[in-house]
Amino acid sequence: MAELSNRDQRWRWAALVAALVLLDASLAFGNLWPTPAIRWTGALSVEFAFCVLAMALAHHWFGAPSRRALAWLGTVWVVLVVGRYADVTAPALYGRPINLFWDLRHVSAVAAMLVRVAKWWLVLLIIGAAILIPFLLYVLLRWALGQVSNAMNRPRQRLVLGLMSGLVVVLFVAGRFGSGAFVAHAFSTLVTQSYARQARLLVTEATGHSQTSLGAQPPMDASLANVFGADVFLIFIESYGAVSWDRPSFAKPLAADRARFDADIHATGRDVVSAYVESPTFGGNSWLAHISLLSGFEIRDEDANVLLMTQKRDTLVTTFARRGYRAIAMMPGLQQSWPEGVFYGFDVIYDGRRLDYKGPPFGWWTIPDQFAAARLDAAEVDPSTRPSRAPVFVFFPTTGTHTPFTPTPPYQPNWPRMLTDHPYEEADVVGSWSQQPDWLNLGPSYVRALSATYTWLGGFLHRRADRDFVMILIGDHQPPAVVSGTGAPWDVPVHVIASRPAVLESLLAHGFRRGLAPARPTLTRMHELVPILLDAFSGQP
Repeated sequence: MAELSNRDQRWRWAALVAALVLLDASLAFGNLWPTPAIRWTGALSVEFAFCVLAMALAHHWFGAPSRRALAWLGTVWVVLVVGRYADVTAPALYGRPINLFWDLRHVSAVAAMLVRVAKWWLVLLIIGAAILIPFLLYVLLRWALGQVSNAMNRPRQRLVLGLMSGLVVVLFVAGRFGSGAFVAHAFSTLVTQSYARQARLLVTEATGHSQTSLGAQPPMDASLANVFGADVFLIFIESYGAVSWDRPSFAKPLAADRARFDADIHATGRDVVSAYVESPTFGGNSWLAHISLLSGFEIRDEDANVLLMTQKRDTLVTTFARRGYRAIAMMPGLQQSWPEGVFYGFDVIYDGRRLDYKGPPFGWWTIPDQFAAARLDAAEVDPSTRPSRAPVFVFFPTTGTHTPFTPTPPYQPNWPRMLTDHPYEEADVVGSWSQQPDWLNLGPSYVRALSATYTWLGGFLHRRADRDFVMILIGDHQPPAVVSGTGAPWDVPVHVIASRPAVLESLLAHGFRRGLAPARPTLTRMHELVPILLDAFSGQP
């Protein structure tokens, strides 16, 4: 009997230790980049320690908790685990923390995109995991909490657990007042603190008590003397980040495409200057980059975005419109109403419906960027369509390099064919559709998408080699952190392509570098690029 009792004791201690490790790890795990998987970092969770201490004190004063109380505690613990997972996974894969108030509204669009581009079994697996994992978590955590509660019935174990958990809490508090580095290294971040932050954001946004301030807008009234008569294209290349130049695994396979694109620029009588600028967003929320450059305000969050939209402000669009330009928004990714177009002041908006693409769909966005460019060329640029037209200012956010970067549409060298019902050969379409994203390694897909973008842009330059235009190519943000890596800068390339030396020389004087390759240091923030461009376009220092 004594031997059996000793064996029971050993099993009891083993179960208790396993339960304690599980409870701590459930609130102290980290992300296993670049996957949605997790790993235990060995850090301590002060919330776990505080809970054990509270259980020890409550058991001493009030006795053992009821099964119902443990069930509620298990449910609360699952909520904490979910919060922890969002806390460590979103920055690792997306590149920024979650803001529930603004991000939840995009969940349906993201889900629809995944359904469109992912394999059916992967979608079902995700749905099944979303249902099954919280249930399994509850079962495991409820067992672990039960083991801790049972240990509290034994005075010696209760004393040990209470003293150890109390020591952890004291060390955490002392570290907060002393060495913050010690706390950061030894303890995980507080999940309750993250929930408190989300609650504050929800209350702030819902009550309209945001302290957002827009600051001063740069002067937007420019003569545009250096570009007058030339078409001006502002093309935001989706997810075109500095990582595509900085990381050898991306830069090396893109080198030949960039060399060809550079040759296309010079073969059509144009030159190019380049720089890096810091985007106001990372991994998504492209509209924050768009409005920052179009307005001259730095818009880093939805608060500032909404506030600016309620005001009557000049933009680059109205600046060009005042000088006789026809202001065009080419929006192949726009699938719903866009009231922002009124704020910007566009004369015409080509959304998905107006573009009227008849060819095969590619990914969630359906419409290839080359088709949008061909439609723009035929409707607004072609001299035979508008023989005595005003110059155009075109805002064109591309979609071909949007996550997950596949399938990549083939390039069609016969540009007029892009506007027909059959823009591609069947074999080319099948080859593109056969591409499937590797969700744990999106880098190769990212490279293919950028390669395709350089190709159609080079083709557009040749298509209108006779036209006088200024083309501004700029990334909206870095690709998500699952591609760009953790801790990547928020820098994006900007290229200005033109045949007007005065424009290019002015930009060089401002810190741009001659050629297609941008160079460090970063020139400025994206919104601060506005006065630099207007100076170059107007010949005013």
